[in-house]
Amino acid sequence: MSIKPWLEAFRLRTLPLALSSIFMAGFLAYAKGIFSWSIFGLTVLTTVLLQILSNLANDYGDSIHGADSEHREGPQRAVQSGAISPQAMKRAMVVFVVLSLISGVSLLLIAFGDDWYYALAFLGLGLLAIYAAITYTSGSNPYGYVGLGDLSVFLFFGLTGVLGSYFLYGRSMDWSIVLPAISCGLLATGVLNVNNIRDIDSDEKAGKRSIPVRLGRSAAVKYHLILLVGSLIAAVVFVLMSYQSWWQFAFVLVTPLLLANYRAVRNKTVAADLDPFLKQLALSTLLFVILFGLGQIL
Repeated sequence: MSIKPWLEAFRLRTLPLALSSIFMAGFLAYAKGIFSWSIFGLTVLTTVLLQILSNLANDYGDSIHGADSEHREGPQRAVQSGAISPQAMKRAMVVFVVLSLISGVSLLLIAFGDDWYYALAFLGLGLLAIYAAITYTSGSNPYGYVGLGDLSVFLFFGLTGVLGSYFLYGRSMDWSIVLPAISCGLLATGVLNVNNIRDIDSDEKAGKRSIPVRLGRSAAVKYHLILLVGSLIAAVVFVLMSYQSWWQFAFVLVTPLLLANYRAVRNKTVAADLDPFLKQLALSTLLFVILFGLGQIL
């Protein structure tokens, strides 16, 4: 069995985006003096496993529901192309569900010990994340097909990812970090929006009512600008609320990359030309988080 189709199905290029909220929480925890390498490592591992599970489920679900048909303009998926059978993909999804649970439970045991109240609450949150990963495009009524993917990404890659991970370190919450969590969520939603604008024609034919399909391309481009600008505004407000040095504004160095992404989304109408800007925005998001985090700890 060739490993190449599986590596492609894992869509490793999505991992920097998935890890952005985890890194953001880690930087904020370090700045507050509550950081733990063991918690950070297990949070990274659990997030990677969940993201791969989501990618496998997305590959399977889109192929089953017709979004990955011959009309698809983005990269071909593994089940659609026949490189991986639907049965093998379902088995792999089960494997990653189990691995995610093992990693997640280990994380909760280290973070909370015998404090079962918090452990059970976060276990429920983890199970919800697994359910959301699987049902985005799979199942009888996938929520990604009715335009709720943006909300899910904002919640899990932004608010839940940052706030939940931060809570693991010190069992307490600083509600001002809602603002950097919003920044992460808006940028992650921007990556999904690029993907959905790229696939707008094939999604419409498949009955996938993504936000760009619902709004139309022109309005979806304006929506994209709001997401990018909103992420910067939330970060600026956070820094102004806790200002100590100009280093805290280091994240604004990413602004030209975000503007380049917006121009590409506005001007490039061929899917193959727009596809590289998915990776570009994901990496720009990670760079944004790193610069923001360094500004907090320097």
